[in-house]
Amino acid sequence: MEELRKKIKEYALQNAVRYEKAPKEDAVLKKILGEHPELRKDAKQVATLVKEEINSIESMSKEERVEELNKIAPELMAELKEKEKEKEKRGIGLRELHLAEGEKVVMRFAPNPNGAATLGSARGIIVNSEYANRYNGKFILRFDDTDPVLKRPLLEAYDWYLEDCTWLDAEPDEVIVASERVDLYYKYAEELIKKGAAYVCFCPADVFKTYKERKLPCPHRAVSVEANIECWEKMLKGVYEEKEAVLRIKTDMASEDPALRDWVAFRVLKREHPRIGKKYEIWPTLDFESAIEDHLLGITHIIRGKDLMKSEKRQRFLYDHLGWKYPETMHWGKIKMEEFGKFSTSELRKRIESGEYEGWDDPRLPTLKALHRRGFQPEAIRKFFISIGITQTDIAVSMKNLYAENRKMVDATASRYFFTLNPTEMKREETKYFVAKALRHPSREDYREIRTGDACNISGADFAKMKVGQKYRLKYLGPVEIESTEPFVARDIDTQPTTDMPVIQWAPADGIKVTVKRPDGIDEGIGEPLIASELGNVVQFERYGFVRIDSVAGKEVVAYFTH
Repeated sequence: MEELRKKIKEYALQNAVRYEKAPKEDAVLKKILGEHPELRKDAKQVATLVKEEINSIESMSKEERVEELNKIAPELMAELKEKEKEKEKRGIGLRELHLAEGEKVVMRFAPNPNGAATLGSARGIIVNSEYANRYNGKFILRFDDTDPVLKRPLLEAYDWYLEDCTWLDAEPDEVIVASERVDLYYKYAEELIKKGAAYVCFCPADVFKTYKERKLPCPHRAVSVEANIECWEKMLKGVYEEKEAVLRIKTDMASEDPALRDWVAFRVLKREHPRIGKKYEIWPTLDFESAIEDHLLGITHIIRGKDLMKSEKRQRFLYDHLGWKYPETMHWGKIKMEEFGKFSTSELRKRIESGEYEGWDDPRLPTLKALHRRGFQPEAIRKFFISIGITQTDIAVSMKNLYAENRKMVDATASRYFFTLNPTEMKREETKYFVAKALRHPSREDYREIRTGDACNISGADFAKMKVGQKYRLKYLGPVEIESTEPFVARDIDTQPTTDMPVIQWAPADGIKVTVKRPDGIDEGIGEPLIASELGNVVQFERYGFVRIDSVAGKEVVAYFTH
């Protein structure tokens, strides 16, 4: 118990020093349970201990927290300093923001939580948080979840996004959930009606489309403010059915762009919301909700896709009606990851629910949950997207670029192990070598032992090339000569290995079964027993690739292919 309290205090202090404010209970609890999954069954008791330690830290000054962390966990303070150095190095690919004198930067990332965050989401999370860090500003995560029908939120996704932000070193300063603030939007809708800037329209969609195409106002546009207020109140009371009435924002019906002509701000959706339930039946459109929120939250700079330029133009009418200044906007083009093609979150969700994919962390998917499970380093993903910067040009990139960035980070630390794919057992006659002493990593004097008997496993690819009479060197073990291939028999020989003698790797006959889940399928083979000691770590299977050891059950291991 005392050891647990000490660990909680260390992580709470680290959190407080890093963010220069009282530590967050959730963040500390998740850290503890993440490192000690065996405590999850006692999560309530652990949460109580976390709260107690945080209460004692809240009264400490900034200087006292730094001093205490240095005293009880200098390694965690060193970790923080290293992260600060990394932050200084980051941001090379991002242009400077235009700022008014004394202006504090406030950035936001605003996903619809209808599924797990993808690589596209990572770009928004990383770049917005990076700008906030660079200018000592504020980063807000806002869930634009006001469409309970077409982009119906997934309850688990709210927490997933928070976890992904933390993983990417982009923990938000504030979290906003739009569906919990709908009453606020009603207030501004009423204000706009009273200003004569919005009206309730009863035209069927096809009828209004005809008016719009002819650049003509519909009959409801000229209705008095008093009558519109009465109709709006009826909307809120549930008098009208879906598609019977909408609230429109007055723009310019003579505009050259039909998309800007009197757009819909609210509509009737009598569907239960996964998070809010049946509390509301009148829901704002994304254009209305996000425009209001950007003002209320003091957003200074918006980064959005160039395909949303018309959203900005529609929202500017709203800002003009309310006398507000629109935030500075930057646009970027789409990024297409060549290996994944075109995926939408809604499409992914359908395919997961149909059973085509195992879940949101299936290695075939471009989600952060999948990359996390495959063993990608968050810093590699950050560097990858920051280096791309912000450009309106559509970009097609290969995952190989991300692999290269990630390899720089895992190659230096990943232990090496033997893995024989589609193995064939080789009987060894006149066996002389029983224990191999192998390097865990080529740059470290750190050895592992691989024990074998009078048989071992050779990969199917190596076996297919072998011929009777050929000599090979079993890596870290010794030379053998092939005596027959049916049955597969070799004998250990005393010949001194030569440079032209092929080196092959192997695994003990009693090695462990390894299943590797890849983006392009599943591989199976036999690996050396020590692989089972690397649960949760990224390792390198020699001559195969980097993998993350995902689960261990007895003598069976499941790994996820990294690259």
